[in-house]
Amino acid sequence: MDNRPFGTCFFEQYAQITLATFLGGEMTSLVNRDRPDLQSPDGASIGIEVTRAMEESKLAQEALMKDIAGVTPSPRDEEIEQILEYGYAYGLKKGKYIGLKELSYWSMAHPMKRILESKVSKVGNGFYGHFGKMGLFVFSRENLGEKEAIDAMNYTLFLQKYQDNRYNRLFLADINDLFVCNLDDGLKESSRLIRYTITREQRQAFYTEAVRRQSLDSTSTLEATTSNNVLLSPEESV
Repeated sequence: MDNRPFGTCFFEQYAQITLATFLGGEMTSLVNRDRPDLQSPDGASIGIEVTRAMEESKLAQEALMKDIAGVTPSPRDEEIEQILEYGYAYGLKKGKYIGLKELSYWSMAHPMKRILESKVSKVGNGFYGHFGKMGLFVFSRENLGEKEAIDAMNYTLFLQKYQDNRYNRLFLADINDLFVCNLDDGLKESSRLIRYTITREQRQAFYTEAVRRQSLDSTSTLEATTSNNVLLSPEESV
């Protein structure tokens, strides 16, 4: 697997774990690749792009700069200690902090509307290739209500209305909820959206597993790089 910047692998794994937990079935076998980030093993049946959204507001900027690096866990706080050790905070402490390894990831985020516009345009022009079913998974730094989820769903439907290549599903996730939006034609608005509540215990489990997978991925990448360097002659390695 390629060595992606900004700790994106953690979030892609977190997304896959979330989908597998609540939807099961074919979501349990998704693998972490690129363009799009999650794919069915055959590389053709299912593709899901994973991204993030954060509103450009004073409060959002203040939240972004509330870096966990200056926090000392006293009295002992297991979740704070995990954030300090692994560098990721999403899923812990009610979304209050951003870990060191995800600062760049969130600093490059855009508001929901702009993210949807960009991703719908990319799927429309074939940037992610062609899959039997295509999904878009958006992490939100802000808590989403049902109204915000419906607005995002309807805007996505509007943006891709005349495109041949479209998303079949929109997944919107904040710290507490997963909204699954069915974007297929011929459905009433009332039947398009399902909301799943994510408990604290589930968030902890998702976090732990995503960190474990990300760590394994980093180790595999390092071993592959080391192996390649060993095979090179001194002249080739320059």
